[in-house]
Amino acid sequence: MPVATTIEIPTLIRTLRLRLGLSQRKFGEQLGVVFQTVNNWENGRTHPTRMALMVIRRQLEEMGEEGTDLLEQYFDSEF
Repeated sequence: MPVATTIEIPTLIRTLRLRLGLSQRKFGEQLGVVFQTVNNWENGRTHPTRMALMVIRRQLEEMGEEGTDLLEQYFDSEF
């Protein structure tokens, strides 16, 4: 399970999306959700599902060094 609290999740989502250079719409397409869902996550109105968090973690892993700090900050090693 992610270590991040519900307060930190919006920061994780926004930071990852910006590092990938994606709009909310494009990021949502990668995750299989509409841009409004990403907007809601970034504004703390709703939270990603466990499945979405797994995809987010995979994206961070695929980023290599650029994603390492976010992996360490927001996810524990057993997720």
